[in-house]
Amino acid sequence: MAAGGRVLIIRGGAVGDFILTLPALRLLRESLPENRVEVLGYPGISALAVAAGLADSTRALEHGSMARLFARGAAIDPELAAYLAGFNLVLSYLYDPDGIFRDNLARAGVRTLIECPHQVQPGQGHAALQLARSLERLALFLEDSDWRRPFFPRRAPQGDAPVIALHPGSGSERKNWPLERWLEVASGLRAGGCRVVFVTGEAEEARGQLAPIAAGWEVWHQRPLPELAGLLGGCSGFLGHDSGMSHLAAACGLPCLLLFGPTDSEVWAPPQAGARVLRAVAGDLAALSVDEVAAAVRHWLVEIRAQAKTIL
Repeated sequence: MAAGGRVLIIRGGAVGDFILTLPALRLLRESLPENRVEVLGYPGISALAVAAGLADSTRALEHGSMARLFARGAAIDPELAAYLAGFNLVLSYLYDPDGIFRDNLARAGVRTLIECPHQVQPGQGHAALQLARSLERLALFLEDSDWRRPFFPRRAPQGDAPVIALHPGSGSERKNWPLERWLEVASGLRAGGCRVVFVTGEAEEARGQLAPIAAGWEVWHQRPLPELAGLLGGCSGFLGHDSGMSHLAAACGLPCLLLFGPTDSEVWAPPQAGARVLRAVAGDLAALSVDEVAAAVRHWLVEIRAQAKTIL
């Protein structure tokens, strides 16, 4: 594509899904450096692309005028049509089984559309590779790039104590280790001289977990994602599950120890080199004991100190 063009990426999905798409965005950005890149998505999440320097701006996917693009033959808002037609290339990750969205984009004046996978498939390789596969139509191959490197900068933690961020949740209860066990592990970390900070959001609040956490721990609650990326960048390590927060921590280059149960870590674990996985036997996280996780955490801390003394 010629320099000075405009590229639009349409991407919904949760935090982890979006972060797993960032390698594809980076490949586009680095391959088309003279082009403007915009993201049409959920503002609180797509802001990460701007913060990472992979997009120039974002626009809200939930805007009322967008709804008509999902109805066959509906009248398209002229302003939206002009906006969409102004892009030389549009990539869409939206679910469109009947081609209604595709047809309406064509009616709006979109000339070049690449439809990308809306869902990751088992046995087809890492999620980030699957989400970038459609770029092969542009002769862009993610495997040929350094696609595992982080997206956000790290800095030395303040103070002498290692700062460990801990996110006790995920989008599914089946992927979560019991909170009371996390609190035991956190207490052991604090007794060992670490500063422990819990990362929480709406899910933890809805499950009634926020009160017992806030009663005795430092909490980063519902921080905007770009702000949270900055905070995580100043940590020494991260503990969590298969969750969007784990992907964000890994995207900041943090050493991560992640508990995986029913999901396939070969597909869903963060691809960054600092991410380690502790798998539960038979996919049952409840089978992981406090002693087992605490032992893994102690060994992990030793590795962190050995590999990154300047940070800790």
